[in-house]
Amino acid sequence: MQNKDLGPAVKVQDVSITYRTTFERVPTFKSALVRLGRGERAVREVKAVQNVSFDVDHGTTIGIIGANGAGKSTLMRSLAGILPPTSGRIEVHGRVSTLLSLGVGFNAALSGKENVVLGGLAAGLSRKAIQERYEAIAAFAELGDFMEMPMRTYSSGMFSRLAFSVAVHMDPDILLIDEALSAGDASFKQKAADKMKELVTNSRTMFLVSHAMSSVRDLCNDAIWLDHGKLMMRGTPDEVIAEYTKFLQVSAKSAATLEDF
Repeated sequence: MQNKDLGPAVKVQDVSITYRTTFERVPTFKSALVRLGRGERAVREVKAVQNVSFDVDHGTTIGIIGANGAGKSTLMRSLAGILPPTSGRIEVHGRVSTLLSLGVGFNAALSGKENVVLGGLAAGLSRKAIQERYEAIAAFAELGDFMEMPMRTYSSGMFSRLAFSVAVHMDPDILLIDEALSAGDASFKQKAADKMKELVTNSRTMFLVSHAMSSVRDLCNDAIWLDHGKLMMRGTPDEVIAEYTKFLQVSAKSAATLEDF
């Protein structure tokens, strides 16, 4: 249920994000030597997000879809406060928990248990609050004795389980998830989906970036489509997915589009 009396959970106002990166289409040894002598580098500007604006109310689960390079992950990092916008303004009201990339923020040399503590401290929780949540986090991740082992011994699926479990047990008001369900078996994917639905039922706000249209349909009640950094459309998941798939000239019922991968 949305709580509009509180105002938007997230407000994005005319946000643009531009990268400056070194770039050379066909590098050669000669050109590298010339630039080295002159102290020059080829620089290219990448407009990852362009003049994007939208509000998201409390209790909304919004899917963000688009092709690779559309600006989805860049926008999520900006919402998380990791990447400041080049121009425009982002307002976020509430405690944010992020799952933007597999295992980001984890120290592979430390155990799963120690990384739970680090994740909790990074989220602003006290050690006591982390300890109170630890058993629930460990039980949800279902890693057993591996919780006491260094995370360098984990498979990608085990990383995914623990990262997701930590993120959803930090008592977030706003949860940012980028392809969190891409790893792990079918049973864990269903468990993760059920947990996300539980959070939304409790009026939490969620952003879900995914190439899997079925996940967006099943989990979200709102959606936006980005293309080359521009906001193309916002609407219900069915409406946005239909226009997006039409744009890609594929059927909305295509198995390749609907498959979780």
